[in-house]
Parts: sequence; C-alpha cells; structure tokens
Amino acid sequence: MPDHNYCVYIVTNKMHTVLYTGMTEDLQRRVFEHKEHFVDSFTRRYKVDKLVYFEVAENHEAALAREKQIKSWSRKRKEELIATMNPGWSELYNKI
Repeated sequence: MPDHNYCVYIVTNKMHTVLYTGMTEDLQRRVFEHKEHFVDSFTRRYKVDKLVYFEVAENHEAALAREKQIKSWSRKRKEELIATMNPGWSELYNKI
C-alpha cells in the first residue's frame, strides 16, 4: 500500500463490543497511534485498537463522505461490512 492513500477504517476492542470508524491518509501510522493509545480519546478510553476493516478512497472528499456514510449505519450493517472483508474479524494491521 502506498504511503498516502486516503482510507476509511474500522477498529474495535478485544471483545468486539465497540466499533470506531475513522479516516486517514496514512493508515499504518493511524492504527499504530490507536494501538499505542497516543491520544486521550474515545478509542483510548475503550481500548479500541484492533483493525478489522479498511478501504481505500480516491481522494480526501470521497474518504470523508464514506466515513460519514458508515458512521450513520447501524451496528448490524457495520458488522456486515466487516464480514465482507474479514469474516473472522482478525487483526489486519500486519496486512497493511
């Protein structure tokens, strides 16, 4: 994966009880930040650090629109999306 692709991603916690949808232009760096809990935020509070889904967008605007779209979905629909790429909800960080 090139260094600067706009990506939409979903991370979860160990028990898969929390889903966080985000957008970045450097997926590897951003997921690392989640894993190391660098920012005092929602993801740090709920230990959300397991990458279970990502997709590459054409540009910043497309990624932002897709992030907003996914965030508006129900949990069930997000789970279905994750299952299309990652049915076992395995850690994808080492694959990026």
